[in-house]
Amino acid sequence: MTIDEASERYNIPLEILHEYERWGLCGAVKKVMGSWQYDDTDLERLSLIMTLHEIGFEISEIETYMKLLLENESSKDQRLQMLELKRQNLLDEIHFREKQLTHLDYLRYSIRKNKKENQIV
Repeated sequence: MTIDEASERYNIPLEILHEYERWGLCGAVKKVMGSWQYDDTDLERLSLIMTLHEIGFEISEIETYMKLLLENESSKDQRLQMLELKRQNLLDEIHFREKQLTHLDYLRYSIRKNKKENQIV
């Protein structure tokens, strides 16, 4: 499957495919008649890259994670640590947003309460 076919079929932006090739992660990708050919292993890796991107990993973090993945089994702890850190950051962001919503809801409540009190008088 060519880069354009992989991009279209799996909805992977070409920029990500080019990054994948530039990182040297495409060991199984073969050049046939001038264009890269992706196999199932490459598509699995690309799926993981897309997942990491969707959960908020920066490009440099994805590159590090993928290189660790290809190293060997000993990188499991490092990859798990990266995932735990991202998870904690997301939880912190969720808690911050929940706090913002609480303040927003209080302000809405205050306005509505004041509006009702003014109508009664």
